[in-house]
Amino acid sequence: MLTFPNEWRFEAPGDPLPSIVINQFDDFISKVASQGDRWNVIEFFKARFAGAAGLPSHTSSSLSWAEGDLASLMHEAAENAPLFINAFCKACAELREQEPNWGFPTIERLNRVLSEAETGYTIQPPNLVFAGMQVPIIKPERQPSLDEQAQQLIQQSLDQSEQLLREGRGRQAVSEILWLLETVSTAFRGLDAGSGTIGEKYFNRIVGELRRQHRGQILEQVLGWMTTLHGFLSSPTGGGVRHGADIANAAEMPRGDAELYCNLIRSYLGYLMAEHERISRAQFP
Repeated sequence: MLTFPNEWRFEAPGDPLPSIVINQFDDFISKVASQGDRWNVIEFFKARFAGAAGLPSHTSSSLSWAEGDLASLMHEAAENAPLFINAFCKACAELREQEPNWGFPTIERLNRVLSEAETGYTIQPPNLVFAGMQVPIIKPERQPSLDEQAQQLIQQSLDQSEQLLREGRGRQAVSEILWLLETVSTAFRGLDAGSGTIGEKYFNRIVGELRRQHRGQILEQVLGWMTTLHGFLSSPTGGGVRHGADIANAAEMPRGDAELYCNLIRSYLGYLMAEHERISRAQFP
C-alpha cells in the first residue's frame, strides 16, 4: 500500500486520471492476467478497484462481463487518482506474493505512464507524491542582454530539470540545473564588472573574479553562497552530481533535497541574469 496524505482520500490534488492512463493500466492488468487464470485475476483487480471507488464488488457471470465490470470500476476509481494508483499497486503486490514467478509492470513503467499523461503523480515507494505540492519553481525572468539562442538553451534546461524532478530522478535534475548555472556564468566573460574586464573561462574563476571586484557588496555575499553550494554538489562525498557519487553511498537523492537544491540554483540563476543585465546596461548604456 502506498503512503499519501489521508485527506487525498476525500479530495485529491490535480484532475481525475484521463482515459489514456486508465486504458494503459487496463492493458497492464490484461498482460498480468495472461499468466494464469484470467477470470480469477480480473476478479482480483475488480475487488481492489471497487474498494477504491467505494462500491461493492460481485463476481461476474462470465469473463467478458468481468472485463466490462472491471473497466467500469476503473473509470469510477479514476475520479480519485491516489486511490486508483494505490489500488493497482496493492493488487500487484498481493499477486506477486502469491505468484512470485509472474511478471508485473515496473515502478518506472508506471511512472512513465503517469508522467506522459501529465497527471502530476509519481510513485516513490512507499510514497505517492504529487508534483503540484512541491515548492513553487522559481524561473528567472527573460533578460534582453542574453541573445535568443541563450534564452532557448536556458528554458530547455529548466524544463528538462522540472521533468526529471517529476519523474523522481532528483540527482539528474540537480545535475542539469547546476550545469546551467555554470553555463550562464560564462555570459560575464568580456564584461567590465567595475574594476576590470572579466577574462576567466570557468565557473569558479569567473565567480572568484566577480567577488573580488564587488567586495563589500551583496553580490560578493551571494556569489559566496553560490560557490559553497556548487562545491558541495560537485564533491563525490557531497551531492556527487558533477564528479560522481561515492559508490558506497550512491542512493537516489531524496526528493526534498533535490527540490531544495533546484530552487536555490534557480534563484541564483535569476540573480545572476539580473546582475548581468545591470552590468551590461552600465557598460553599454
